Amino acid sequence: MNRLMERYLRLDYLPTLFCPGCGNGIIQYATIAAIDKLRLRDDIACVSGIGCSSWIPCYFNMDVMHTIHGRALAFAQGLKLARPVKNVLVFTGDGDCLAIGGNHLLHACKRNINLTVIMVNNHIYGMTGGQKSPATPLNCKTKTSSWGTYDEPIQGAELAINLGATYVARWTTAHPVQLQKSIEAGIKHRGLSFIEVISQCPTQSGKSVYGSKDPAYILNYLKENSSIYKEGMEHLEGKIKCGVLWHDNDRLEYIERMKGKIWEYVETKALGGYKQ
Repeated sequence: MNRLMERYLRLDYLPTLFCPGCGNGIIQYATIAAIDKLRLRDDIACVSGIGCSSWIPCYFNMDVMHTIHGRALAFAQGLKLARPVKNVLVFTGDGDCLAIGGNHLLHACKRNINLTVIMVNNHIYGMTGGQKSPATPLNCKTKTSSWGTYDEPIQGAELAINLGATYVARWTTAHPVQLQKSIEAGIKHRGLSFIEVISQCPTQSGKSVYGSKDPAYILNYLKENSSIYKEGMEHLEGKIKCGVLWHDNDRLEYIERMKGKIWEYVETKALGGYKQ
C-alpha cells in the first residue's frame, strides 16, 4: 500500500466497499495528499451524507461524521458553528447534494460559511442501482429512464457560483494533481469552497453514460474531453469545463459576519441602548 495512505487510513476497515475501477480511491488520495501537504490532520473534520462517495472519508483515521441522505451540509454547518477552528470537509455526491440536499447547498453557498465541499459527480445514483440523477446527461438510458433522459442536467459548479460560493472549481479523476491543489486552495480559502469532481462509476454510469464499463476507457474519455478554463477564454462546446471557475476573496465569511453582529449588539447594549 502507498505509505501516505497507510498513515491516514483505518487499516482494520479495509478493503473499501468501492467497486473495482471506481474513482473514489483517486479522490481519497488527492484529499489525503492535500491534508498532509497543509499539515492539518489534527485540525480537519470530515462530514458526509449517503451514497458511494459519502464513504470516502469513512476510511480516514480522523474525525468523521457519516450522516444521512442529503443532510451532510446541514450537519457540517452545525459542526462549523460549534467548532469554528475546525477545517470542515464535506463529501457528497451529485444525487446527495443536488437533489435531496439541494436546499442545504443553497443556504450554505448563500451564507458563504467556511466549508470545503467536495461533490463527486458520477452522473448517476450508483449505490442504489443506477437511477437517473440530477446530473445525468441528456439521452442516457438508466433504470428510471429506459427511453433516455430528457431533463437538462444540473451543472453543480455553475449552480454553486450562482448561489454565492466564493471558491468554485471542477476537475475530473483524470486530473488528480490539479484536484489535490484545488482541495488545498479550498481548505485555505475563507468562505464556501465547492469542488466538483467528475468521476467514473464503471458499474452504473459506465453502461448508462459512457457506453463502456472499462475504467481505463472512461478515464481516457474524461481526459480527452476536458478543457482547462482560463479567465476570458471561450468554453469549447461539448467539453468538460475544468479548472478554477470562480474565486472571490472579498466577500465576508458567515461566521466572521455573525461575530461582527454579536459584537455590535454587545457594544450597543454597553452604551445603554440599540444603535438607530
